[in-house]
Amino acid sequence: MTHEFKQIIQKYQTEKQHGVKCVLATVVFLEGSSYRRPGVRMLITENREMTGAVSGGCVEKEVLKQAASVFLTGIPKVMTYDGRYRLGCEGILYILLEAFNPSEEMVHAFESCLTNRGHFQVKSYFQKNLEPDMNFGSYIFFGKGQSFPFDRNKIDQAQTENLLHFEQSLEPAQQLIIIGAEHDAAQLTRCASFLGWDVLVVTHPADQQALSDFPGAGSLIHNIPENFPPDLLKKETAVVLMNHNYAKDLAYLLVLLKSDFLYLGILGPLKRRDKLLADILDLDPQLDISLLDKIHAPAGINLGSETPQEIAVSICSEILAVQRNEEPCFLKNKAGSIHENTCFIKKN
Repeated sequence: MTHEFKQIIQKYQTEKQHGVKCVLATVVFLEGSSYRRPGVRMLITENREMTGAVSGGCVEKEVLKQAASVFLTGIPKVMTYDGRYRLGCEGILYILLEAFNPSEEMVHAFESCLTNRGHFQVKSYFQKNLEPDMNFGSYIFFGKGQSFPFDRNKIDQAQTENLLHFEQSLEPAQQLIIIGAEHDAAQLTRCASFLGWDVLVVTHPADQQALSDFPGAGSLIHNIPENFPPDLLKKETAVVLMNHNYAKDLAYLLVLLKSDFLYLGILGPLKRRDKLLADILDLDPQLDISLLDKIHAPAGINLGSETPQEIAVSICSEILAVQRNEEPCFLKNKAGSIHENTCFIKKN
């Protein structure tokens, strides 16, 4: 959800330049089931534009209507939406509506957090009643004790000890490194960026492609395998090798397997994978064998993919499954709830 919050911040900054007020809607509690889980947010401008969503689309009109009083008074409130008879989701949503007017310091801290791929936390204080209350509202927490209210005008001495509060920890966006410069690399970049991932493309210095050839990529570097910067790889990093060149893939593998990572996907058939791994073990007998378990080759989930776009969806799906520690299956065959509850609410 980090990339969704980033879009909200970007929209707020655009509207602020034109003096347009904003209200933030946050799902803070759910009884039953719903399309989205607590923690989803939507920014509403006073000219009725919306960024983000709190459901599949049916709730948004009511949120827009209920936000009018917050624009008028500036006082936060909680609204409910019973989807049992309208959405078919069998749930009641509790949605906190509050003025969204963060300070410049908060925006800078958030941008710094994104740059450094840091974690942050959001706490939203409320009660499950429909009376507006100045003590309701959300705060964001960064490292080194930094914390800010979403509304810079909020009184610091807000009384929160008798309120419920919803907590949410947000991690950096998934990082994907794509090594390759062919057409399918551009399609994978497009798919991953649509998911809100941070995408870095690595190409050989002889390649002529520029960053503009990879829509959605955050950066591009021209690099030979021997000079690949090892500090780019983190434990949460996913990498896909798609050079369409055996020698290049082998050279990059020798470098990549010296660091830890979340996922390493390689294009190509099983026979090519077996030859790569055999050559790797011959060239580096001291290799940590456990890293080989993180190699996914051929990359992707079996979806019957044929086009570069379909293959990109397959690879992104596999990375998501690895990141979330899920075994891919048809949802109709999954026992229990679709989503695990990763956020919680408690009395302050």
